[in-house]
Amino acid sequence: MGISTSVVEELMAALPALRPQTYFKTSLTALSHAMEDQVLAGAERPLVIASFQQERFYRQEAHRYERIAEVTDQVYVLAAAETSFGSQSGNYETVAFEQDDTLTQEWHLIVLGERYSACLICRERQPIEGVTVRSQGAPALDQTRRFEGFWTLDRQVCLRAADLLLARIQAYRPQLKAKLGRARQQFLADLNDQPDPVLEPDPFAQRLVTYLQAGQYKLLKAYRAIMSKEQRERLINSITSAIRQSLNPAEIFAIAVQELGQALAISRCIIYRCGAETDNVQIQHEYRQPTVSALAGQTWPLQDNPLYQWVRQRQATLAIEDTQADRAADLSLKPVQRRLAHWQVSACLLVPLIYQKRLLGMVELHLCQPEPRVWSDHEIELVEAIAAQLSVALIQAEAYANLEDLNQQLAALERTRSNLIAITGHELRTPLSTIRVCLESLNTEPDMPTDMQQVMLETAITDAERMRKLVQDFLTLSRIESGRIEWNLESLSLQECIDLALSSRRARSAEERQLPIRVQLPPKLPCIRADGEWMVEVLSKLIDNACKFTDADGEVRIQAALRDGLVEVTVADTGRGIEPNRLETVFERFYQEEGALRRSVGGTGLGLAICRQIIEGLGGQIWATSAGKNQGTQIHFTLPRSEDRSYADKPRSRTPARKAKVK
Repeated sequence: MGISTSVVEELMAALPALRPQTYFKTSLTALSHAMEDQVLAGAERPLVIASFQQERFYRQEAHRYERIAEVTDQVYVLAAAETSFGSQSGNYETVAFEQDDTLTQEWHLIVLGERYSACLICRERQPIEGVTVRSQGAPALDQTRRFEGFWTLDRQVCLRAADLLLARIQAYRPQLKAKLGRARQQFLADLNDQPDPVLEPDPFAQRLVTYLQAGQYKLLKAYRAIMSKEQRERLINSITSAIRQSLNPAEIFAIAVQELGQALAISRCIIYRCGAETDNVQIQHEYRQPTVSALAGQTWPLQDNPLYQWVRQRQATLAIEDTQADRAADLSLKPVQRRLAHWQVSACLLVPLIYQKRLLGMVELHLCQPEPRVWSDHEIELVEAIAAQLSVALIQAEAYANLEDLNQQLAALERTRSNLIAITGHELRTPLSTIRVCLESLNTEPDMPTDMQQVMLETAITDAERMRKLVQDFLTLSRIESGRIEWNLESLSLQECIDLALSSRRARSAEERQLPIRVQLPPKLPCIRADGEWMVEVLSKLIDNACKFTDADGEVRIQAALRDGLVEVTVADTGRGIEPNRLETVFERFYQEEGALRRSVGGTGLGLAICRQIIEGLGGQIWATSAGKNQGTQIHFTLPRSEDRSYADKPRSRTPARKAKVK
């Protein structure tokens, strides 16, 4: 078990007049070498006691103590017991102390001769914040190590220090009692002969120490600048690497909060997206110390936050050293003090994410400790550099998302173009060819029987009507998508709209097969608020579509119900059905389940696209459901009730939404 008492503290207790000073490692090395050189150059045979913190430090000086041992036989070297260092007697005495001994934190060198004396008694202090560099298992960088203690030529101090260390040596190596006794008798005979000293070191030596210390401070300042630059570059490289690997802002923010929080050793770091008009945000990316409350998942108000509003208006960094003060940076902190106190925030730093004067987000650093905090220029510059990288990342992510959206739109336009060519070739050329054949026959065959002429005329009229419908559908869809429709909203009976649609169908297809169409409406179904003409158009197209893809032995049902305050209408058939992955695709323009050139039924593929635009223009939604192939299809749409004034008074968009909701 190691000795827990400190030699520095024992010496201060024995000599209360002593006042410790701070020394850098380089200064102590120079002083130690000067003391050792004095032994090597002198004619005396002094007592030499050297205590090294670790064996590896002793190994750097071992050759010097081999030479010193040639001058005097009273040489004692102490170091922590490690791989090859142990207690033994050789040219000089080595003393291995335990790893938990306080000597592992101290550095001592004592030289006692008959005509001169010098001692160096120091213990290591904590490394300076911001410049601590450690490798695995190694101490702080030598140039930044600081020690506290005494360097003096005063003989009484040297005698006291030697007495303490000789006692420590005897505790570890009791077999040296006789030799240690001779050392005490020879070198410590005048211990306590003089009163407690007031240290007055040699002026030349003092100037040397001052010079060394001043040089060390300059080195320390340079190391701080190097460390600051290295830390900044490391963080920026880390963020840049994340940007290169991913264009997902969430992944980049997750890395940034961790890197910033750990690098600056702060209580909490949050990063969030926001804009000039954002009222509040939900915190998703947070770094925090274990003792600090979590903000992740919480709503962070912005509209009534004077700190955020100050940064938003000035687009500048805001550093608050004490959140409980009345004012800071020309703004009052009172409106936000209660919220900051709730989240234990005593100091904060807000840095905006800005690109070309556009606010993209915010980085917030929080300190949760009672003492005020002064944010250093280094910390502010570091966070601002990271914020600049994050701003670029957000713009790149937006550009990539916009590019993907444009690519999707181009792909959709290409599909539309291909379908349009196919539809035009099939739906226009075929009836035109038929009309031409019929008219040419009537013109070149004047003797054609009357009944044959009638057939030719009816065929031409039918195909002309087919072309008219195609052109009309094109014009209708174009008008709706361009926002050139004025909706005449009124209170309508759904039953009346269905009756008009069925009557129109019977008039248009009197000679075609008539599938059974069952209408099932609740007796007290409220009226809908819609445009009557367009409502009948939607129902007509949905009924025609259902009949077109249903076999002769099937049926079509029209149902309605009140759901979530809206009237939901369903047109269902028992026909061929739709695959689950195509339930949204059927609402695209020119879509046909069988393909444009392989259809067994006519049509342009514009019917459901027109229905979607109309329903969404009226404030509703439309979607399709199906159990799969040959399982029938259900087209659902919703519309507001006429008595619901929130819908009645809601202004309609001149350009309806393009994307239908799929349930």
